[in-house]
Amino acid sequence: MAHVRYEVVEHDGGWAYKLGDVFSEPFRTHDAALEAARSAAAEQKAPGRTETIEYQDADGVWHEEVAPGSDRPETEVVDDAPQAARGRRRPSAA
Repeated sequence: MAHVRYEVVEHDGGWAYKLGDVFSEPFRTHDAALEAARSAAAEQKAPGRTETIEYQDADGVWHEEVAPGSDRPETEVVDDAPQAARGRRRPSAA
């Protein structure tokens, strides 16, 4: 089973969550970024419909397969920010 890890981090003058090397939009507060990460993780775990998907691999070869809607990843949200940093807000734009 796949594992998806969302990490809450300081980013772009505020807070964001990231998945691998990809960042979410910035949030003004740590708590807002944490809530968004938890929401994204919950959505990943929600079952969907079984569908046929097509995709192209790195060699340019097309594949077709059935993706079961019940085949959902395990998710986690990691928040290693120091407690003192969590209360900081992104500065307001002037």
